[in-house]
Amino acid sequence: MKLVKRKSVTTCGLVMSGLLLLFAANCSCKKGIEKSMTKSEAEEAAVEKLTEDTEVKTQTSYESFVANPFCKACHLDFDEEELALDHELAGIGCERCHGESERHRSDEDNITPPEIMYPKSKINPTCMMCHPRHELQETEDHEPLLAGAETIFDEVCEPSASGAAEAKQYCTDCHGTKHRMKVRIVRWNKATGELIESE
Repeated sequence: MKLVKRKSVTTCGLVMSGLLLLFAANCSCKKGIEKSMTKSEAEEAAVEKLTEDTEVKTQTSYESFVANPFCKACHLDFDEEELALDHELAGIGCERCHGESERHRSDEDNITPPEIMYPKSKINPTCMMCHPRHELQETEDHEPLLAGAETIFDEVCEPSASGAAEAKQYCTDCHGTKHRMKVRIVRWNKATGELIESE
């Protein structure tokens, strides 16, 4: 009986030791891979990790909300509005960019801001998450905008031929120019969500 117990204990000990060795080897391999990354690979990995928290939700995340019925209860113009309609036809609901905003849509006093809003500085980076720059350069409609310029999405305003700085262009300058409520009784600071005015 003692011999069987010793074999069991010995076998368990060997199995545990083997698992610990595998775990340790796996950890050291990951560290070795991280150390062998080039600078650009490390930067890409850092950006990827950083965007995981702010990443736009996938289509399947909010599949049941694709028809946007909750949003359209107040945002009446979204049945015809270009940006909302184009995305809806592609199977992409409001929640993909704006979050579920459950508190916002449940607030009868309409003083709770949507979960995610976009100040001007966040519009282009957000659009670029799904519409990469290289795809825009291949599209005929964008060629005139991109001709002679590095890209319309530069962070710094570029001086024109006359020397004056030109205004930065945003995706919503051409797309979704009416992607707002027609009548607003409440306004929020898009960067902070703070209430600015209310009727």
